[in-house]
Order: sequence, then C-alpha cells, then structure tokens
Amino acid sequence: MAHLRQTKSTHLGLILRIAEVGQLQKAASSMAMSQPAASRILADMEKNVGAPLFKRGPKGMEVTPLGMAFVRHARVILSELDGLDKDVQRLKSGQAGEVRIGSVTGPAVSTLMPALEAVRARSPHIDVTIEVGPSVDLVRGLDEGRFDFIFARIPATQDSRDFLVHPAQEEIVRLIIRDSHPLAGRANVRLEDLQDYDWVIQERGSPIRLAVEEAFHSAGEPTPTRIINSSSLLIVLAMLDSLDVIAPQSKEVASLLSGPILGGHLTTIDLAEKITVSPYYIIRNRFKELPQAAKDFYDEVLLRI
Repeated sequence: MAHLRQTKSTHLGLILRIAEVGQLQKAASSMAMSQPAASRILADMEKNVGAPLFKRGPKGMEVTPLGMAFVRHARVILSELDGLDKDVQRLKSGQAGEVRIGSVTGPAVSTLMPALEAVRARSPHIDVTIEVGPSVDLVRGLDEGRFDFIFARIPATQDSRDFLVHPAQEEIVRLIIRDSHPLAGRANVRLEDLQDYDWVIQERGSPIRLAVEEAFHSAGEPTPTRIINSSSLLIVLAMLDSLDVIAPQSKEVASLLSGPILGGHLTTIDLAEKITVSPYYIIRNRFKELPQAAKDFYDEVLLRI
C-alpha cells in the first residue's frame, strides 16, 4: 500500500475516466494516452492495491467495491489538487493573497478606498487589512514587518535609510461644526473669531493639533484654550451632536462626515485662513519584496497620487 502514495494525478484521472466510460480504450483516448500505456498503468495500480479495481466483461469494465472506494478518494484528491493549482495561480498573479496596509486618516479615505475598489474589482479573493493610526505607530509596524506599506510621516527620530519613500500629498484641515452652530453659514470666518468656542481636538503633538496651533501662531493669535483632547472619532461625533464645538479633521474626513452619510447635520467653517499638515509619504521596506497582491495594490495607489 505504501506504493499508493507515489500515485500520480494522471493515474488517478485514468481510473476516474475508466469508471465513467466503462472502456479502457475510450478512457485512454480521452486522456491523450495510448491503450498499452493505460493498460500498464491500470495493471500496476491493481498490483499495488492487491486486488482488481474493475471487472472485465462483455459490456465493458465495471467498478469493483474496492475500485469504487478508490474512485471516491481519487475524486477528492483531484479536486483538491485542482483547487491548489487555482490558488497558486491566483497568488502568483496577485488575484489572491493578503495585503496589510497602515495609514494616517486622510489618505485612508481619499486614496485607499478608491484603490481598494479598483483592486477588488479585478482580484476579489485578496484579503486586505487597513489599520489607521498615528505615524509613529505605523512606522514602527512597518519596521516590525506588520505592514506591506504605509501612508505616514517619518518621525524626526526615525532612521529612514531602510525605507523606500514616495512623496504623496499634504493634508488640508477643515473645521467641522454642527449645522446649528453660530458660525454655520458665515463666510470668510477668521481664526480670531474662533477663540470663544469649545474645541475637541487630537492630543498634543499630533499632526492636526500642530497644524492648528501653527496657523494661530502665524496669524498672531493665541491658541484656543477651551480644548477637550480626544483622538476618538466616536467622541468627536457625540460632542458635535450635542455641543457647539469645533472639531478639526482632515479634509477627506470632514467631507465624509458632513455629507449625506450622517444625514447632513454637520458642516464645515468657511475659514479665511488655510490650515495644512506636513505632507505624508507612501513608505515601504527597501529590502523586502512585496507579495504580488501587495505590489498590485501598491502600484494602484501610486497611480492615484
């Protein structure tokens, strides 16, 4: 029986064809095999099994009970091999596999979502994970091999020599308020007009917080003092729903939140000054080859920058 482990898939296929058509010659012909070769394969397999797989009769070849067990297992094995072959081809072509991406908030909405839609349209079997977080965590994750590539800013303390860095875009900050806020609908609002309102904003040191503070400094205005610190979008939405707070967010997030998805109850301040965050980059490990699925996703992203 140990010889059965060396059985080739073509031999299994021959047994299945004989069982289906009932004649050795027809089975051999359908597999582009000579009858003597097919007869030799069948004889070898029956010798290895130690019993006939078929009964020969005037009406053709009938499967024996042992042969039926052989046929049943052969079907499963060939089906699994066919599935394996398809999986291998999909993985090699990038139509399947795993892609792990890290991103700061803005590009996760503006760039990754359209790229994901395009990639999934042609490769529906890929498994995509997108993790949103601060740049310092994303860069660390890339360093540790948890991401294939990231959208992030490189911290000043980070040695970037191991990274392949592609310039992307700067982030524009919008100030979100509820539609009943006193500043809703006002045109050309200036930073000095925002001092008397509560703010809900990311913690100190975050890129958007730094950009807001820098905008006030550049305008010669003191930074807001009535601040609630939170990076939780859920907390931000809850406060916007019940209070006249100002919530700085990336332009992409602001467009999403002030659109119809939340019923149109949020809007943005028509600010005279422009608030921008330092540019982010698309970053990958210079020395690590991307799996085909991740490479296809990476290339799709670059087309949209």
